[in-house]
Amino acid sequence: MQIQIDKLVRSKRRTIALIVERDGTFTVRAPLRVPQAEIDSFVQQKADWVTRTREKIKSAQPALKKQYADGETFLYLGSLFELKLVRRQKPVLQFNDGFTLSQSARERGETYFVRWYKERAFEVISERVREYSQRHGFTPSQVKISSARTRWGSCSSTGTLNFTWRLVMAPLEVIDYVVAHELAHLRVKNHSRKFWKVVETVCSDYKRHRKWLRENGERLSL
Repeated sequence: MQIQIDKLVRSKRRTIALIVERDGTFTVRAPLRVPQAEIDSFVQQKADWVTRTREKIKSAQPALKKQYADGETFLYLGSLFELKLVRRQKPVLQFNDGFTLSQSARERGETYFVRWYKERAFEVISERVREYSQRHGFTPSQVKISSARTRWGSCSSTGTLNFTWRLVMAPLEVIDYVVAHELAHLRVKNHSRKFWKVVETVCSDYKRHRKWLRENGERLSL
């Protein structure tokens, strides 16, 4: 089966990466000097995986978009918390064992929630990166929070670790797995057996947490 590449992105990365976006778009990320023929050959070797992934995305039930209504629930660190609309408060979105949102801000609810999640994600994930880096001798250059929809995290060639804010909706142990995954890329750029050994050193139960993300990742959204 011939697989067509929708988007090819070349950078200073060392390996070829295949990404199937939520809309089915197939993106290939490749090193600057890798010949096109080598990229095409690699893609065709992974044709079955690309097809299966596209079918899985197509058949997945999309999460219901949030309405920011009174009584609606939102995920934070793996637990559901109820939203209460209130007349007036500053800041307009607050969290204290549950969310409260000013009624006048409901129409912009997504904006306020995304901002809140980004702030919490930076706090939580930065702390986990710091803890595991000190414990296992990693030296990332910095931590950034993104709005990525198809990747939980990434590691740049300069040692910057990027994480999507959506990750802070997941249980802490799942966050730790993604942190371990990206820290491991500081030492091993590919996903070889050596790479997974590094991940296991940091997060011994990583297989269970990776499985949780595969099964529940669609829930981590607004």
